[in-house]
Amino acid sequence: MTYIVATFYKFVSLPDFKEKRQPLREYCQAQNIKGTILLALEGINGTIAGSRQGIDRVLAFLRSDTRLADLEPKESNAQSPPFARLKVRLKKEIVTLGIPEVDPNQQVGTYVPPQEWNQVISDPEVTVIDTRNQYEVELGSFEGAINPKTQSFRQFPEYIADNIDPQQHPKVAMFCTGGIRCEKASSYLLSQGFKEVYHLKGGILKYLAEISRAESLWEGECFVFDERVAVKEGLASGTYELCYACGHPIKEEDKTSPYYQPIISCPYCYEDLTPEKIERQLNRKRQREQS
Repeated sequence: MTYIVATFYKFVSLPDFKEKRQPLREYCQAQNIKGTILLALEGINGTIAGSRQGIDRVLAFLRSDTRLADLEPKESNAQSPPFARLKVRLKKEIVTLGIPEVDPNQQVGTYVPPQEWNQVISDPEVTVIDTRNQYEVELGSFEGAINPKTQSFRQFPEYIADNIDPQQHPKVAMFCTGGIRCEKASSYLLSQGFKEVYHLKGGILKYLAEISRAESLWEGECFVFDERVAVKEGLASGTYELCYACGHPIKEEDKTSPYYQPIISCPYCYEDLTPEKIERQLNRKRQREQS
């Protein structure tokens, strides 16, 4: 079976977001949908997987709310189930920046469609920033983009305050996996006095889906938050897997490292290895095999 993976989000005022949780969860369960959906006052954010019919029905259910009528999912395929369970969660933010007053429903930067993105980031006057975290950027990014080396999105405002100045960097273009982080980041930059702020509409996923390899300025693969780990041009599955011990993406050459031990460690976590952690990993494996 081929599984349809649908990623979507929308910043929109949802004062009744708590009441939406149970009906949405029950409807997804009835369609045998797995994945994660976040609901907050500021909107909705989700990645779900299932059959073609199931995904279509859930998207129609969401769009039956007029506030979500224009929800635009990005879709890809998976040959094995990308998620083990369904989660519908209530949150303070659908993507956590940690500054509640930043509201993309009030102001947001200029959306740039994938077909125009190359032109924008090739402009020498434009400062291009990858708003994702370090472990994501390590797998791939756009040529010449700045890596803020953050461990979480909450650190992004501090990076901007310390490194990017509205006077010295009058034009800023940002991107992220599906568009949600850079959209919120653009709202934040505008609140900090930046005048020209651009962000990739639909994120890297839409760019990889619509821009050919010959024209692409993307280098490497794109980390995704499901069992596929990463995708490439055309949203084909990538070559990475996750370390069983620490969850860091690893490639085949990492497995040749003396620090790689299946289930136990990889080059990114071996320094933290202790006898107690080894025993915990082995116990986790036993429990998973018995479940």
